[in-house]
Amino acid sequence: MVYLNMKYKKIAVKIGSNVLTRPDGTLDITRMSALVDQVAALHKKGVEIVLVSSGAVASGRSIMGVSKKMDVVDQRQLFSAVGQAKLINHYWDLFREHGITVGQVLTMKENFSSRRHYLNQRNCMQVMLDNKVIPVVNENDTVSVSELMFTDNDELSGLIASMMDMEALIILSNIDGIFNGSPDDPNSKVIREIRKGEDVSDFIQSSKSSFGRGGMATKTSIARKIADEGIEVYIANGKKESILIRLLDKKSDVVCTHFVASSDTVSSVKKWIAHSEGFAKGEIHVNENAAKALTGEKAVSLLPIGVTAISGEFEKDDIVKIIDESGKFLGVGKVQYDSEKARELIGKKNQKPIVHCDYLYLE
Repeated sequence: MVYLNMKYKKIAVKIGSNVLTRPDGTLDITRMSALVDQVAALHKKGVEIVLVSSGAVASGRSIMGVSKKMDVVDQRQLFSAVGQAKLINHYWDLFREHGITVGQVLTMKENFSSRRHYLNQRNCMQVMLDNKVIPVVNENDTVSVSELMFTDNDELSGLIASMMDMEALIILSNIDGIFNGSPDDPNSKVIREIRKGEDVSDFIQSSKSSFGRGGMATKTSIARKIADEGIEVYIANGKKESILIRLLDKKSDVVCTHFVASSDTVSSVKKWIAHSEGFAKGEIHVNENAAKALTGEKAVSLLPIGVTAISGEFEKDDIVKIIDESGKFLGVGKVQYDSEKARELIGKKNQKPIVHCDYLYLE
């Protein structure tokens, strides 16, 4: 490998199921070893890396085999429990060959639901990075239930990149990026760069990956949100030779899809709020004037005078959804009042904001 000037010093790398899985559904140790070599090389060049790795289910499947006696949920939990142990052992052994220590971080969506849990998790991983330990992150599939699961590890990697203030998120899949047609069509080309506001929905296929829960639609959605927060995002082919080294090399031009980061700065609190829609405890419905003000170019707070209705029960500092008159979702925010007090203030003038602009994230 040739080491040149690196574009970034802090990155999150998500390795997808289809990168680490063989056609028969078992773990591809050869590919895993090649990616570890690259991560180790970057680590030794001073790049801080958090690894978000799929592959636990594939690892467990290779040991236990598929049983017709178990339903899908039981199989997933069993494969994850057995496979997670095997997966982290593989990572441990492969990184130890480079003299690098890794640590396992198993997390759940609930761990991002409160600011306290969020900060505790961030602190844990920062301590690992400060001590030159590479965090290997995965969802704890053994205890995650459907309604509280991440959409897939793409969503998890986005949350991690945002939480850890990474400069870049690299999502490794088994194709070169987002194509302007079907990836199977020889006339299709990879869309090399996507900027804020550019619509590529016509090119996104809704099909899921062979072994993972996600697909290109999820990757695109997450990539857009993370890029809007000021983090560069790349979707690239994890099966290509030295892909990570080439992506970070300033002089290299790798075929991939690059979601260009917004130049706007986003605070740590806003980053947490941006990913908290799934934890909203209630809804605040606003009138047309309030909706126009909120979605305008100037940052404004949500005042009681613009509120038409409150639904749900919530406490001060909980996350709520903001909904316009047509029922359209506008964004999420951290409320300044509990639901009882908020209802008392509906439509009133000269009151403090229900949601301050510093704690408001709009889609």
